Amino acid sequence: MRDDTDLDNRAGHATEAVLFGLVPHGDPRTAAEALHELQLLATTADFVVAGCMVQHRRHPDPHSYMGRGKLEELAEVVKLAHSGAVICDDSLTPNQGRAIEDLVGVPVIDRSELILQIFGMHARTPQARLQVELAALQYEMPRLRRKWTHLERQRGGIGVRGGAGEKQIDVDRNLLRTRIASISKDLKRIEEHKEREVKGRPDLFTVALVGYTNAGKSSLLNRLTDAGVLAENRLFSTLDTRTKPWRLPGGRTILLTDTVGFIRKLPHQLVASFHATLAEALHADLLLVMVDGSSAEAVDQLKTVGEVLEELGAANMARVTVFNKIDQVDDRTQMAPLWQADPEAVAISVKSGEGMESLMAALQEQLAEVENRVELLIPHSGGALRAEIHAKATVLSEFYTEQGCLMEIQVSPALLGRLLAEGASLHKKDEPPAG
Repeated sequence: MRDDTDLDNRAGHATEAVLFGLVPHGDPRTAAEALHELQLLATTADFVVAGCMVQHRRHPDPHSYMGRGKLEELAEVVKLAHSGAVICDDSLTPNQGRAIEDLVGVPVIDRSELILQIFGMHARTPQARLQVELAALQYEMPRLRRKWTHLERQRGGIGVRGGAGEKQIDVDRNLLRTRIASISKDLKRIEEHKEREVKGRPDLFTVALVGYTNAGKSSLLNRLTDAGVLAENRLFSTLDTRTKPWRLPGGRTILLTDTVGFIRKLPHQLVASFHATLAEALHADLLLVMVDGSSAEAVDQLKTVGEVLEELGAANMARVTVFNKIDQVDDRTQMAPLWQADPEAVAISVKSGEGMESLMAALQEQLAEVENRVELLIPHSGGALRAEIHAKATVLSEFYTEQGCLMEIQVSPALLGRLLAEGASLHKKDEPPAG
């Protein structure tokens, strides 16, 4: 029944697919509206969307996801549209996938597999490729019985020969376990290297850009730092973390880190395998949580970002929420639900520059909350220290005395400790400077 020739390596094929999913009873959206994000994902993976179908029900059928009558209707749509695949808006169990495939007669792709394909298309660095491969293998493990033909064609690449069958499935399963262990070990080494790299960075305040995919994180990084990072109007256009220096007004430099985007129902295998990449955000002093303010699903996107951050252990980190793309919002009153979700958020347009001053003010406010405000006396011989303070701290005032340069600054605890160890001294405000 199943011919995987065109679907094993689906990137770039332009296969027509029918999308399907479940919506709660009473949901007024059309099938196209309910499956809008799935359409974007399918298009990103180079599928041609031939139709959309939803079923209103409270819970998925544990055996077949949809009811049999609805699946027979789906099979008829597939036949009429001459589609080569169907794509589900949820993750399917192996039994559900097999039951749907038996009825519709074409390969079934669930949301997790679709996202894994997109990540595989966009993986550029060795680390990203390993992370995607690990997630794909973990996804594949419980599905071997249904997909052993897919593995058999790859067998030459992983060193196995022989016919297919029950014993071959056991061989494939052992190969997967071996490969998973090997990749996990490699990623562990990469994670340890990244941790050393982060710890070895200068004592600079670090801001991590996190948020929903296609919210404009890379575009903001480019605008603020001239980073030249790929910024396309596509889901998951970049998977790699990039950190660039951002020079603030007044001369101070902080670090700005771009991270992989989040999405609703992100496969847990990807969250786990990309932990080393996403964990870089956990070392930041502040999170800029970006959401597409022009999206009709912006409130849900903000909720999704919060859930992923909680899964990463970053729920309590200092953050500023940023509603981007407000240049695409004709009626700003439509953003009322977003403001209710986060009244302290900042609305901007990276494209037009609107709201960038408000973003800067919010950042400065956060800096003031987490840093120390002190007066330091820098000896006349400490020219290098003064230069470092101007580069890495916020200078509020400075003037020269007989003893040295008296500077009132806003500084991180880590940098303050090092400045004191290298010759600076604290000056009490109730003591007038000598001279």
